[in-house]
Amino acid sequence: MKFLALLYGQPQNEPQYNTPEWDEMIQEFMALTELYKNDGVFIAGEGLQDVSTATSIKVRANQSELHDGPFAETKEQLGGFYLLDCKDLEEALMYAAKIPSAKWGTVEVRPVAEY
Repeated sequence: MKFLALLYGQPQNEPQYNTPEWDEMIQEFMALTELYKNDGVFIAGEGLQDVSTATSIKVRANQSELHDGPFAETKEQLGGFYLLDCKDLEEALMYAAKIPSAKWGTVEVRPVAEY
């Protein structure tokens, strides 16, 4: 069963770019991705660029409306994701708990709908 782990955080609580803490975090993410691959649960995973690069689109009455930034105002921002293939929610949560950003942010785990 596929699960999406969405990584949310507040930039001010995260390690700052180009610091030893940032390098340590990146090494932790790389090691985690290798663990996921070795355990056969990794499907995909990526980090996202800063929320200031986001563009949102709405279609109302067949007209597209574009807006800068995320669709909702919130302090936490979506920063990345992992798509995992796990046997059940318990296993997905076990792997999600290993995500480094869970220490300073939130990881939302949601089953992927199958149609």
